[in-house]
Amino acid sequence: MHPFLRNLRALGLYLAVWGAIALVLAALAWRIREGLPFTHALLVVGPPTMAYGLVCLSALWVARSCPVGGTSPATLARTLFGAALQASAWWVGIAAPWTVLMKRFGALDVERIELFIGYGALFVLGVPLYALSLGLHYLMLAFEASREAERRALESQVAQREAEVRALRAQLNPHFLFNSLNSINALVGSDPEGARRMCASLGDFLRTTLALGARDAVTVAEELALVERYLAIERVRFGVRLQVERRLEPATESCLVPPLLLQPLVENAVKHGVADRLEGGTVTISSWTRDGRLLLEVENEVDESGGGRPGTRLGLENVRRRLDALAGREARLDARRENGRFRVTVTLPMHRQEDAHAGP
Repeated sequence: MHPFLRNLRALGLYLAVWGAIALVLAALAWRIREGLPFTHALLVVGPPTMAYGLVCLSALWVARSCPVGGTSPATLARTLFGAALQASAWWVGIAAPWTVLMKRFGALDVERIELFIGYGALFVLGVPLYALSLGLHYLMLAFEASREAERRALESQVAQREAEVRALRAQLNPHFLFNSLNSINALVGSDPEGARRMCASLGDFLRTTLALGARDAVTVAEELALVERYLAIERVRFGVRLQVERRLEPATESCLVPPLLLQPLVENAVKHGVADRLEGGTVTISSWTRDGRLLLEVENEVDESGGGRPGTRLGLENVRRRLDALAGREARLDARRENGRFRVTVTLPMHRQEDAHAGP
């Protein structure tokens, strides 16, 4: 079906153009034929002209069958000129019985020779008018092709980002599993019971990560519950050396965040702020809102004499790349080390669970 027939506004505009052409032709007939009232001229010329406007809609299929870039110039010229001649013949074929009918009803008083001259004029005029319609439809097809290319490019970008997010998310479990297996290996000789408890907790944790990781977004409360499962695993290994402090704004618990966002940050804090220190350390987890933004922060103590380079670890880089892929400039990760502490702050646009579920 022609796009104009599905869009009443476009069809109305198209018919208005042909209505203007009919008025011009009626005015010419009125000026040329003395004694012919303008209303009679419009009655004679108008309906066949409007019908020819509908015939010119066939230019869409002609343009589709002969794309400019994929058809030789000779074939293109031959096809378009032939289509224009056929369309003009249709115009004459529509006009001939109509003028005879108008002559019979007294709206037109002309000789037969004058009718034939008028038919010839319509046939000649029909060719450039059909050519204009062809040009219009070629422009329309070019516009549609451009929009389709933009749509495919956008879909490709979205698919690429989704694939990148899935790949980055898939790295989280192997990365954590590697560290956890090292921890279990360290406990097997000195604390077999602790190693068994850690294996059980690890299985529970991985089941939860699979459930949350399959979702597009989770609440801060769900993410913190996952972090607690992770910390329960690490407490088997570190005991009292691992201390956790929470500074959580209650209003942030219903905010939505990408799944498995905090866990790698807390894991990084435990690895570099607790495991690397003989006396252990405290991991501080904070959340608050400011100016319509959600801020999540993980902080740990570090040795000033340490030679590590915070902010370049796999976990941090993974989170940073996920944020770039998911939210672009709307989200960011800042990592800094100062005064014996290492602090990672994630800033996100604030979306609440109830807002996501609210209907229009």
